[in-house]
Amino acid sequence: MGVTGLLDLADEAAGIAADFLLHRRPGDLQVESKSSATDAVTEMDRRSESLIVEHLLNRRGDDGVLGEEGGERRGSSGVRWVIDPLDGTVNYLYGLPMWAVSVAAERDGEVVAGVVRAPMLGVSWLAERGAGSWRRSASGDLQRNAVTTATDLAQALVATGFGYAAADRVRQAERLHRVIGSIRDIRRAGAAAIDLCWVADATVDGYFEEGTHHWDRAAAGLIATEAGAVVSDAAGGPPTDEMTVATSAALAPALRAMLAAT
Repeated sequence: MGVTGLLDLADEAAGIAADFLLHRRPGDLQVESKSSATDAVTEMDRRSESLIVEHLLNRRGDDGVLGEEGGERRGSSGVRWVIDPLDGTVNYLYGLPMWAVSVAAERDGEVVAGVVRAPMLGVSWLAERGAGSWRRSASGDLQRNAVTTATDLAQALVATGFGYAAADRVRQAERLHRVIGSIRDIRRAGAAAIDLCWVADATVDGYFEEGTHHWDRAAAGLIATEAGAVVSDAAGGPPTDEMTVATSAALAPALRAMLAAT
């Protein structure tokens, strides 16, 4: 199975989970806590991940898996699936539309295909390494993604997110206070994968966030990169859990410098 086959399989698995989450949402979700009292994990997260993993391994049983809810399964094929079964869990709990299913395929440690599905927004984003990045409507229409053409950070609309722990949110808000006067405005969707995809299709001009994880950004980071974004940390290296920054090549130096200075 080539890279295109991996993208097709990722899309199938994300679609199964997205349909389940959209149509089977109970009125009374069972909510537990992960890292803090506001870091919600629901039965729907776990069931979504189980559906994805089952579909993938039924087709490719020798692959590895890294899932947000289920930990890591080693494989022998050189392919590993990186899964966020429900990005934006709090939005999902509250009935807000900004949540998504994210499925990425790595080959020998490099992300080569990725899908992010946001069914309540009626959109999916897809990408293959070296083959481009696309936005697909609910009707199936495809539009190639391309990042913003803005060149002035002062006119840039920038997305961000906050952590679950109260102390982290306070620190992040202090950083935002120092940043917001130098840009057009801030948007906060509450789902890192959607934020990165919005960079890809130029819904926003840039994005930064502390505290994301590999499963948050694996698929969406490829989607943004293939659309022309620079996805990095604040110093210009690979994105990390400490900081992820995504924007156009024209805006990246200024945005990274501003974040490094705060």
